Amino acid sequence: MKFIKDLKEGDRVFDIYLCKHKQAAVTKNGKAYENVVLQDKTGTIDAKVWEPNNPGIADYDALDYIEVYGDVTSYNGMLQVSVKRIRVCGEGEYEPANYLPVSSKDINDMYKELTGLIASIGDPYLKKLLESFFVEDEEFSKAFRNSSAAKSVHHGFVGGLLEHTLSVAKLCDFYCSQYPALKRDLLICAALCHDIGKTREISAFPENDYTDDGQLLGHIVMGSQMIAEKASRIENFPHMTLSQLTHCILAHHGKYEFGSPKIPALMEALALNYADDTDAKLETFKEILENNKDNSGWFGYNRLFESNLRATK
Repeated sequence: MKFIKDLKEGDRVFDIYLCKHKQAAVTKNGKAYENVVLQDKTGTIDAKVWEPNNPGIADYDALDYIEVYGDVTSYNGMLQVSVKRIRVCGEGEYEPANYLPVSSKDINDMYKELTGLIASIGDPYLKKLLESFFVEDEEFSKAFRNSSAAKSVHHGFVGGLLEHTLSVAKLCDFYCSQYPALKRDLLICAALCHDIGKTREISAFPENDYTDDGQLLGHIVMGSQMIAEKASRIENFPHMTLSQLTHCILAHHGKYEFGSPKIPALMEALALNYADDTDAKLETFKEILENNKDNSGWFGYNRLFESNLRATK
């Protein structure tokens, strides 16, 4: 099959993809069409079904594996597929592993590195808290290994949450080597726990979408609740330690307008905010570069970065 990352403007598509998203829409002229997002393990691409009532368009739904016939076009600098025909595929016609985006890094190696950071924690209460999640809780550790860090934007792949968390923790470890005033045990614990709520905020693949609790509460609140639940089972867990750790979680988005219930009031919370933001933005930029390998010019305006982007020559 031809993977999405290899598609170019002018290509003819005749392959099986996962229908990640489907939405009915209407043009300015009142003509019905369908917005579709196609997915394989290399990424996603927008598609348009301009004639949904065409006999060649079979009945299909989101999360179906569909054989697509169409042409790759470009709109506002982004590739999309103009779909002419769709057929729903049955089991045995496709290999599921080809359709779930997966981290380029080995998940077992990353998890071993993460548990190595836990072993380096000196505070017995914070170490026990981390072990209660990442070592002793098999259901949580399985979900954490396989979750994405976001529905889209950055690290939106199997192992993405683990990859992002490890990168943030390693940045925080570097900060500690440069700024001795930082309490390393607190900061590393906060880094490893800052996004644990995403295991409940976002559903498992192939859906990878917001759950009801994710929409109503969000990963920051849910992560704080999860920490409180685990800490309550650890005898004599220090109240101040729990408050400081919880503050770091609540403040890791940095500003109210970014969904943070609190603004950083501790040096560790500030460090975590910057590490999280750095990794998220650089990964996002990396993914933009990977999706524009054949574009030697400017990529167009990006809302997240508020700038017209391009690769370094």
